[in-house]
Amino acid sequence: MAILEYIHSPEDLKKLPLNRLPKLAEEIREYLIDVVSEHGGHLGGNLGAVELIIALHYVFDSPRDKLIFDVGHQAYAHKILTGRKDQMPTIRQYGGLSGFLLRTESPHDIFGAGHACTSLSAALGLAIARDRQGEDYEVVAIIGDGAFTGGMAYEALNNIGKLQPDLLIVLNDNEMSIDENVGALPEYLNRLKTSRLYNRLKDDVWNLLGRLPSDALSKRARDLARRIRESLETLMVPTVLFEELGVRYFGPINGHDIPQLVRYFRRLRDIPGPKLLHVLTEKGRGYPPALENKELFHGLGPFEKGTGRPLKKPGPPSYSSVFGKTLLDLARRDPRVVGITAAMPLGTGLNHLRDERPDQYFDVGIAEQHAVTFAAGLAVGGMKPFVAIYSTFLQRAFDQVIHDVALQKLPVRFALDRGGLVGADGPTHHGVFDLSYLRMIPNMVVMAPRDEAELVRMIHTAYHYEEGPIAFRFPRGRGFGVPLPEDPEPLEIGTWETVRDGGAAVILAVGPFVAWALEVAEQLGHPDLGVVNARFIKPLDEALLRRLLKQGVRALITMEENVLAGGFGSAVLEFLAAEGARVPVLRFGLPDAFVPHGDRTLLLRDLGLLPDAMAQRIQEFLKAHAL
Repeated sequence: MAILEYIHSPEDLKKLPLNRLPKLAEEIREYLIDVVSEHGGHLGGNLGAVELIIALHYVFDSPRDKLIFDVGHQAYAHKILTGRKDQMPTIRQYGGLSGFLLRTESPHDIFGAGHACTSLSAALGLAIARDRQGEDYEVVAIIGDGAFTGGMAYEALNNIGKLQPDLLIVLNDNEMSIDENVGALPEYLNRLKTSRLYNRLKDDVWNLLGRLPSDALSKRARDLARRIRESLETLMVPTVLFEELGVRYFGPINGHDIPQLVRYFRRLRDIPGPKLLHVLTEKGRGYPPALENKELFHGLGPFEKGTGRPLKKPGPPSYSSVFGKTLLDLARRDPRVVGITAAMPLGTGLNHLRDERPDQYFDVGIAEQHAVTFAAGLAVGGMKPFVAIYSTFLQRAFDQVIHDVALQKLPVRFALDRGGLVGADGPTHHGVFDLSYLRMIPNMVVMAPRDEAELVRMIHTAYHYEEGPIAFRFPRGRGFGVPLPEDPEPLEIGTWETVRDGGAAVILAVGPFVAWALEVAEQLGHPDLGVVNARFIKPLDEALLRRLLKQGVRALITMEENVLAGGFGSAVLEFLAAEGARVPVLRFGLPDAFVPHGDRTLLLRDLGLLPDAMAQRIQEFLKAHAL
């Protein structure tokens, strides 16, 4: 009988003898492969963290003890062991489990996250709150080596070293974030793992024990050997970075050896002050396709379990791919063109540039703030930087966009992938604030293409623009399949495109909503309902708007896949107020709330943003204004 069938909580796990836990790890790993192959999700990191999470729940008492995961890419086994095993087939689906940690989902999810580098700061806050209130529980932060490329982790370490709380940091080192880790810190961690002095002394100890008579290898001798080995691991590796910050370093140890993990967790639980345990795991462990293609199996849709082949239907290229290939074409022509990503080459399409023109490609790690200011420096030096970052992740560099780029009117080009709702990744990844937070910044130009052909023109527009920062946002997923321009012409800054004539009422639509605006107009059959592709969110096409006012437009409708607060519709209202124009406006966009995860179409349906629902509201709006 499968062990996993009897595990419904951490209490059930603790009833198992230690020697049964490796078998449980095998069952969890197999279950994860079954679930993710059918429904999609984050797989590689979760496969690598199974033994680690089992050992954590075996030793610590969650939720009384606080286990804080960084990002949550590695926490599926945590969900399984904390009463959500039967719900796992709903993960990342509409109405189902979140793909990340969610405080409202379980008391065991102590701190929610979908962005990296948060765990150490949150853990420190919890530890200080515990001590100030006289409570007694353990605080454990589980952070991957990829998240250690982000500056926030070092800010927290600096503060932890100063405050000296009783806190355990588990560094889960699998040599990967989403793609291969980059920078000096991963190289430092690799030196910790491969210290020649440590390995030579450890081998000498085991060789010496191997020469002893077999009857001398008593339990006491084996225990002594283990203690010597663990002491070497602690003392002989170059741990100066952590030790000098005031954090005691232990390890590295095998993150797939459950008895060793349990032993270390029990020992470290009783040592006061901040400690860091360096745990080595293998991303994709137990599933050959995930081991062979770690970048792909970080997170993917449904796939064929036997082969690992993604179950993708043929169709047009993705917006990300169109961006990446267009940028590569520009880089071939101009060595000043460089692409910058924050650990997301495949997701942003910069893998094309990386593979062919590595000298014009920079992966700075999970460090969006640095990426933006690095690009600012490149711009000062005469380069043409394109910063390719998901819309939701650029939020992390908001001050750098203002202070280091826009204030100095530097020509940094921002390519915002995943603009709009992204579906299964949910509220931490929906790119629904960018039109608002970029529109408010002086000197910024903001664009959104109606399709992939217009995206190509916007990339060329950004390439030629030298007056200051310029951004273009595009959605997740495939384009419409329209032909791409062979000789793209840059757009005139701040100009819109009329795609359906009409003067009594006009729909001003942003991005892919242009196609739905046309569908709505055709569905309504109103003889004087126009549609405009409002491809520039900033600056607005004020000349076109004034022309519409002069011609006697009696109603305006705006459509955007962005929050209504401060978005494109707000910009239109501000313009009308400044002009003293009393024209009724109906705005379509996202409400003042965080949108949950789920299929994008279902989410848009719930928000009343599918063509049929919008057509009905527009019809009522026009009727109310006698149109």
